[in-house]
Amino acid sequence: MAEQLQMVTFQLADELYGINILDVKEIVRVQAVRSIPNAPGYVEGIFNLRSEIIPIINLHKRFALKKITMAPEDELLSGFVIIDIDGMKVGVVIDKISRVVTIERDEIQPPPQMLSGIGAEYIQGVVRQEASYLIILDIRSLFNSRELQKIAELRR
Repeated sequence: MAEQLQMVTFQLADELYGINILDVKEIVRVQAVRSIPNAPGYVEGIFNLRSEIIPIINLHKRFALKKITMAPEDELLSGFVIIDIDGMKVGVVIDKISRVVTIERDEIQPPPQMLSGIGAEYIQGVVRQEASYLIILDIRSLFNSRELQKIAELRR
């Protein structure tokens, strides 16, 4: 019996991405984010989620992706995916939340060499879906230990 994974999927620029649902704590609408002086360029700032300070990461800046223009009804679907990286909560800016999908682990293929600017080291794999691909992000490789340390310091 093949192992099934549930993925939270979202749009970022022109691609559909997925994160293992076990790594996702929650999805929140766009909130006011307070910028932080001297933070890395891809850090949007911090925001307060029920008395917890959450650093917000902008993957558009991290991967040099263009932000897409969205229809007003799609803007209601944008926000932050709050993920847990080894006990630290981090918010990731998304253009549009999609849905939760179930995939078979054996459907995951290695990423093609060049995928819309995001380095293969950040990608766990891809799953073919109808006319396109679902790109599965490896959230533990999005940031190296030094970057995680810097992000953790922003919460203080």
